[in-house]
Amino acid sequence: MSWQDKLRKVEPYVAGEQPKIKNLIKLNTNENPYSPGIKVEEAIQHFQSSKLSLYPNPDADDLKHAIASYHHLKDNQVFIGNGSDEVLALTFLTCFNGQEPILFPDITYSFYPVYCDLFGISFQSQPLDEDFCIVKEDYYKPNSGIIFPNPNAPTGCLVSLEFIEDILKHNPESVVVIDEAYIDFGGQSAVSLLKDYPQLLIIQTFSKFRSLAGIRLGVALGNEELISKLYDVKNSFNSYPIDSLAQVIGKASMDDSDYIKENAQKIIKTREWVKRELKALDFEMPDSYANFVFAKHPRYDGEKLFQELRNRGVLVRHFDKPRISQYLRITIGTQSQMEKLIEEIKLILKGS
Repeated sequence: MSWQDKLRKVEPYVAGEQPKIKNLIKLNTNENPYSPGIKVEEAIQHFQSSKLSLYPNPDADDLKHAIASYHHLKDNQVFIGNGSDEVLALTFLTCFNGQEPILFPDITYSFYPVYCDLFGISFQSQPLDEDFCIVKEDYYKPNSGIIFPNPNAPTGCLVSLEFIEDILKHNPESVVVIDEAYIDFGGQSAVSLLKDYPQLLIIQTFSKFRSLAGIRLGVALGNEELISKLYDVKNSFNSYPIDSLAQVIGKASMDDSDYIKENAQKIIKTREWVKRELKALDFEMPDSYANFVFAKHPRYDGEKLFQELRNRGVLVRHFDKPRISQYLRITIGTQSQMEKLIEEIKLILKGS
């Protein structure tokens, strides 16, 4: 057996394109188009570079306390990782270790099956219904864990707290993970359910709502035992995941939450405008509660529309996968960016 035969072979997650084309309207990776705020800018300006010669606070205590206070939780109910993808990876390692398969939707965040492949975790994908909605009864069977985003990605569909609670009631022996990357764009967080359901774990990110995709901060919220086990696994891998500057920036963002919420309202307003404009052009889409829409045109090929928009300087996301190959996921940018998108789509549909 050669050394090449001893290498692990996996099919990696493919992130959205990060192009180097100038003057491109980038609507493909669900980034927030607005500034993270003056408090973040001031925190960066006042950060002492001499601190970078020292290891960071391993527990990110100030940031952890700010996050806990924001959610009305105890500090030991908060786990902080180097981006929500790292938090998700550590969650898969920590929580999904039973004999039964774990369950998640067939159309969802495409990193979930990648983690299962990497860590050797058995899974079953549960089909969304014809409207791209999760069927909660599909999660009432034996499993070693459940995970799904709320709102779901890439569809943007939202489920209620009552929906989540029904799944929790039917799964007292399994960890149920709600991935809330987009919850602040129209949904209600499941944090209020933590006090009644110790098997619930909530994962959030600073990349979307807080406009901080560039520093990689992710959070898990749960009961003390779950969080403690996550830290045990993390500290068996890397005991210093959050750098000093990221901790300071994250704390400043928590302190500026009112400003961040105002930006989210701008995105929501623009999203609803985009929905109306696309529907007027005969696009079909589920009702999104995220910072993106998921749309297809009944008479125009999805991949062709993706390429036409790219040629015109507007980049959106196309997934060449079963059931969704005709859809485009379009991030909500500024109002002017979305007006440009609609203008270009109109020209494409007219053949101009």
